[in-house]
Amino acid sequence: MDEHLDANRANWDDRAAAHAASPGYAVERFVADPAYLSEVVRFDLPRLGDVAGLRGVHLQCHIGTDTISLHRLGARMTGLDFSPASLAQARGLAERTGAAVDFVRSDVYEAPAALGRGGFDLVYTGVGALCWLPDIRRWASVVAALLRPGGRLFLREGHPMLWALDDTRRDGLLAVEHPYFERPEPTMWDEPGTYVETDAVFTHNRSYEWNHGLGEVVSALLDAGFTLTMLVEHDSAPWDALPGATVADEHGEHRLRDRPWRVPQTYTLQAVRTGG
Repeated sequence: MDEHLDANRANWDDRAAAHAASPGYAVERFVADPAYLSEVVRFDLPRLGDVAGLRGVHLQCHIGTDTISLHRLGARMTGLDFSPASLAQARGLAERTGAAVDFVRSDVYEAPAALGRGGFDLVYTGVGALCWLPDIRRWASVVAALLRPGGRLFLREGHPMLWALDDTRRDGLLAVEHPYFERPEPTMWDEPGTYVETDAVFTHNRSYEWNHGLGEVVSALLDAGFTLTMLVEHDSAPWDALPGATVADEHGEHRLRDRPWRVPQTYTLQAVRTGG
């Protein structure tokens, strides 16, 4: 397992600077406009509700753009990530924008030891996070440990149906190629690029991912003492998940060009910690 964790960390370390320099993360807009929010956070504003005054932690925060967006909405935020290069970019952005956000280096599964137990009102997790974790039940127990009773989880994530599709097809067919349900063994990728526009050349290209079915995610949270309060599936994603098959709208969301109702691409979930 350590070899998977180490490979994934090296992969993210290698890409952090390129992500921060890409137009997709809009770092310079954050610096220029104190009211600017990331596209991911803006998409879910109607579902997020008022977070002013909440003590929140953003798990797997990467370079911190969503974390700082939540801070701008009034939450007292901490960002956590296992990639030191990503956290260096996040801290630099916080300094440039004057955002009072703490960034802590830790693996997700060690978050309660790194941050303390039961001290947060909000746990936030953004798109493309859960696929890096091998055990969804262990993740749910971590979220429960971080939250006070009555605290809530807010999650927007890539839909497991999307992760199961073959994204290399160019014939318009949607083919299920990869696992939908969690498997002990990961899917290994060896790809030189990344999901943002960049000319950077990377050296650490191997990564390991695990899918988690929607029912598995919900069941893990219920068994960890949560009450599900929202589950919305979306026909769009904030990146081009199926190249050649999608079109982008004015908000940066990508939908299938042909019959977008055929497949969910992301989902938003909220749950409240009601038990132990």
